[in-house]
Amino acid sequence: MQKLTWTQAIERCNQTAKAYVIATVIGAQGSTPRDTSSKMVIDAQQSYDTIGGGQLEYLIIQEARKLMLKNETCQVFRPLPLAAEAAQCCGGFVTVLLECFAASERQIVLFGAGHVSQALIQILSGLPCQVTLVDNRPEQIPAELPANCQSVCIDSPQEIIATLPDNSSIVVFTHDHQLDYSLIKTMLDKPRFSYVGLIGSDTKAKRFKKRLASEHIQPEVIDSLYCPIGLPELKGKLPMEVALSIAAQLQSLFYQEQAKSTGANHKKRKGTSWREIKQAISLSDGTPANVYIDE
Repeated sequence: MQKLTWTQAIERCNQTAKAYVIATVIGAQGSTPRDTSSKMVIDAQQSYDTIGGGQLEYLIIQEARKLMLKNETCQVFRPLPLAAEAAQCCGGFVTVLLECFAASERQIVLFGAGHVSQALIQILSGLPCQVTLVDNRPEQIPAELPANCQSVCIDSPQEIIATLPDNSSIVVFTHDHQLDYSLIKTMLDKPRFSYVGLIGSDTKAKRFKKRLASEHIQPEVIDSLYCPIGLPELKGKLPMEVALSIAAQLQSLFYQEQAKSTGANHKKRKGTSWREIKQAISLSDGTPANVYIDE
């Protein structure tokens, strides 16, 4: 497999919604393996491109992966005297900017691989989320899926529900109404998902909710089921139109939940001050690093 460049790696990491770090040489004094503006990208398994190799690169990769474990978007300056810290005989001094981009923890699970599901996958492929497609018909699962999507083919899709992360968003649109009901009942028996949506008409919704009530599912839990699914103001019955409506509803609810969790009194991160930046990119002897920033 061809090794990706740092630009290709960023695109790939964004597509998969996984954490990654961009390492950029922003200061280079003396004899150094690479000049300023050299970049590499690090994710949890691999690194792409190079800022010089050797112990310098090893140390930067280790620090990048420590940052990724926190799963927070942040920027860190790392001054590195090559002789003292990296045991590299070139003896120069480099300053590396580490830009960490957190992974998306958002999980969306699609039960059913029909036309609407496949249209919805196309939309979700452009969003920072992890998508799981579940079906019991191997011939229905597309041979190629977007980078942020995985498939699970299982005879009894209900069995996978217990393994799904809390607060996942679930969309049910299988080929079998009885399977739809079984999946919905299993999810609502022990409600722990942020969204459970079922494709269907008003008639289907009333029948399912009446049946759920007869099986002693709490009324407030039944009311949490989205059926019919999607935003009612988005009309149309084409698979892509239905998929757009579902995606819009998912995004609308996601941002509402984000606003609640953030809270009105949340302290906004101001980032690094210019004074701190100048201090971070200065060499140990007080000489400014070879970096120009327009004030």
